[in-house]
Amino acid sequence: AITYTNTGGGTITFGAVAAPVADAASQAIRSNLVSQYNNIIAQITTTAQDASFNGINLLNGDNLKLTFNETGKSTLSITGVTYNATGLGLNALVAGTDFKDNNSANKVLTAISSASALLRTEASTLGSNLSIVQIRQDFSKNLINVLQTGSANLTLADTNEEAANSQALATRQSIAVSALALANQSQQSVLQLLR
Repeated sequence: AITYTNTGGGTITFGAVAAPVADAASQAIRSNLVSQYNNIIAQITTTAQDASFNGINLLNGDNLKLTFNETGKSTLSITGVTYNATGLGLNALVAGTDFKDNNSANKVLTAISSASALLRTEASTLGSNLSIVQIRQDFSKNLINVLQTGSANLTLADTNEEAANSQALATRQSIAVSALALANQSQQSVLQLLR
């Protein structure tokens, strides 16, 4: 009990009365929600840790530099973020302490909303980077196809066409030899007539 004595000598006593608590079922539901929330927080952290490819985890603060040409002048640098639960501003809750009333629940909802906004912003950034990579990949695939076609045109020949060209060349050479022989023979015939 609290006793207050004013300057006039009067006293007022406040009894030790506990504030009313929400019903037990409501507290059990809130405690269950804290447990579910903590499980989700653990899953967020685990998922962020497991989100790596070739040893690079953009959600764990790793950076990625992509090179698009052989000289290394055309690059794209992607800066990683730390988006585990702590990096998103989400912390584990304590049953009986957190979610005990609407104000504490609203604080958690505000933190979740902020984390969602961070994730949307990063998803947009990664989406832009992905479209750049896909455009460069399509360009590279098309360039490879053009170069392979050009290479094939330079090195691969139609064997039937080449055989026909070779036969035509051999025939042409044979006719040329025969023509020279005839021309030489006709000159000698003319000389014999003139003698």
